[in-house]
Parts: sequence; C-alpha cells; structure tokens
Amino acid sequence: MVRQNLDDSSDTSFEAESYPATELEYPNTNACETYYILAPKDPDHYNPIMCLEQSLYTIFDCYLTPTQQALFGTLPTDFLQDVDNTPPSSPLTQLSGDSENSSPVKLPSYDPRGMNHLRLLQRSIRRRDGPLFLSTMQNINQLLRALKYPQLPSDPFAPSPPNVLIEAIKGWPSSEIPNRVLMRIIDETYQRSVGPHALKLNRYEAFSSEVYGELMPSFTSDIIAATRLHKDSLFMDLGCGVGNVLVQASLETCCRSYGIEVMPTPAEVGREQLRQMKKRCRMWGLSMGEVELEEGDMLTSRRVTELLPQADVVLVNNKVFQQSLNEALRPRFLDLKEGAIVVSLKPFVSSLNARVTERNVDDISAIFDVFERPYRSGSVSWGSGGGSYYLHRVDREGYAVIKQQFENQRARSARASRR
Repeated sequence: MVRQNLDDSSDTSFEAESYPATELEYPNTNACETYYILAPKDPDHYNPIMCLEQSLYTIFDCYLTPTQQALFGTLPTDFLQDVDNTPPSSPLTQLSGDSENSSPVKLPSYDPRGMNHLRLLQRSIRRRDGPLFLSTMQNINQLLRALKYPQLPSDPFAPSPPNVLIEAIKGWPSSEIPNRVLMRIIDETYQRSVGPHALKLNRYEAFSSEVYGELMPSFTSDIIAATRLHKDSLFMDLGCGVGNVLVQASLETCCRSYGIEVMPTPAEVGREQLRQMKKRCRMWGLSMGEVELEEGDMLTSRRVTELLPQADVVLVNNKVFQQSLNEALRPRFLDLKEGAIVVSLKPFVSSLNARVTERNVDDISAIFDVFERPYRSGSVSWGSGGGSYYLHRVDREGYAVIKQQFENQRARSARASRR
C-alpha cells in the first residue's frame, strides 16, 4: 500500500487519516472501532468491509430482540436463513425491549421507519457506492447508540437505564456464548494479531520439531467438548504456537489456561493475540478465563513441572514432533493426576488398544486408556484432508489392578518353583 507521494511531500491524500473510514458501535459501553474502507487486492487478505459487515450481522443476530432487529432491516439470506423478517407493528416505542413496560428510547432525529438499513448496506457494497455505504453506517450506528445509551429518566434519583445490548447477554441459553459470537471474536482477534505475521510464521527449519501449524477453531471446539473442559479446569498446551487454542478455550469455557512455545516469533505473536483477545472480549461485553503464556522449552520449564500435576487437559500438537521429543515427553505425564487427559495428534503409546501384558506392564504409557477420534477435513492448517487425534486418559486405578494381578502371578510362580 502506498503511503506517500514521492513527488510532492505536501500531498497528504495518502496518509491514513485521509482514507475513507467509518465506525461500528460494539455492544459494550464506550466500545467503538474505526474501519478503513479499503478493498484488498488479494481476496485471501484481510477485508475490513467484510469484517465490519460480519460483526454487524452478528450483533444484529445475537444481541437484539426481534423488535429491535426490525429497526435495522433484514439480514442477507446467505448469512442467516431462519431470521423472522416480519417487523412488529410499532417498533419505535419498544426499542429497549419487548416488554409492555419498556420505556421508549430517544431516537435519532431522522425517522428510520420504512428504511431497510441492512439491505441498503448490502446495496452499497454490491454497487461500490461509497457515499451510500458511509451514510447507511452512520444511521446504523445512531440506532446502536440509542440502544446502548438510552434516554435518562426525568427523575434524577431514578436509576439509569441499562445498555440493552449488554442486558441481552443474560438471555442467552445456559449463559453460553452463541457460536456465531464466539467465531466472530476469534476471527476478529486472529485477523488483527496473527494475520499480519503470516509470512514470518511460515519460516521454520524443515524436518525439525519447530514447525508451525494450527488447529482450526471448529477442531478446538471438538476437543473442548470431547474432554469436557469447563470453567474450573486447568488447560495446558505444550507447544502452543501463537496461542489460538488457549485463547479460544479460555473464551469458550472460562477455564484457566497455560501455554509454552519455544520459537520466538510465534511466542511474540501469541502475546499480541492474547492482548487483542482481551480487548475484543471487553468490546463484546464478555469475559474469559486467565491465560498464562511462556516462551521457553517445555522439557526444562519449571512452570510446566509445577502445573502438570494440576492439569485436567494437556494438548500436544505433536504431528511433526521428532520421535526423540515425543519420547522425552512421556515421562512427564507420570506427574498427571487421575482422570487427566492428554490430547495429541500422534499417540504416545506404541499400539492402540493393546492388551497390557507382563512384558509391557511396566511401560510408562500403561497408565493411559487411549481413544482414537476422527477430525474432519479443514480442521488443521497443514492439510485439507481429515485424520485422527488421540485422547489419553490417566487411569492409574485400573492399571494398579492389572499390575497387582501380574505380581500375584509372579509370586505364585516363584512359590511353585521352590517346591
């Protein structure tokens, strides 16, 4: 992108302040972001217009009641198929809620009745009509501000009315973050913190354990569900890269998370991603669990030694780890507590579903019950096909019973041989 006129130093038209821009009001109070209205030359690069559009539609879909939605218009059918597009008879008197006792909210000076703002926004994007896009976004933001900052009551002692977008969070089923909101926050965070460093992240030493690869958000959600991660869990990611899985797990479940990464570039980007994720959570009116990041070697880290005995779930994306690193990790798992789960892309056992015999009963991996699970196409960054991942659950009680049986057999054999 050209940022200056080399022939005329006084020409300021190339400065960022001169680019056309608009804002988007986010759900939380005092949360607003500026978007520069620029289209990328490469369709795979960050598109601020598309990002704004998707965030706006997510706010509409997840933070507004049907009555409030009617003020903005209708969503494109390719974004949401099951939206009720029938507006109520009198939306203007119920802007702050659907209750009969809701107080009317002071509206902007224009009359939005009859205007389908979201359709106008789509038309402006399709026709590349900049003035229409900017004026439509101005109207949409005025409506969002009216919801976020309702008119104060005439009684100075009466409590101030709440931000109805934040109040909407209380009505989410089971207090869980809707998947559309979750994915939107993840995408916004990634585009702003990881995307700009894509080229640097792809520079690694071939055929080494220091190769960068990512698990996609849908795969991370599958792992969270399979391991039953929850707000009281401790989740560890050994070789966490840029921290994608950590921040998603802590956002999705509010669990406590810890990750360690040895490569400086991913570790630095991970710290930036965590800062950005915290910011995004505030903007969307949400909270996340504590995340701790460390740059260092997982085999020598004191923090890893301290936390492993407390961990409920440990992720090791060991798809490209050298065998020596996998072997070095196995003794560390002896510190895991009963019921803890190790998730990996390669198994830490020599043979799946192998029967424990007298020959392998003393092997470290005998403490694990191992389950193979499939992942779908598009779940990982390094290939388009599907594959398998492995859940290793610590079962020392079952192992102890089997080991005792073998020891009893040995004792009986020893007594029989002395007769």
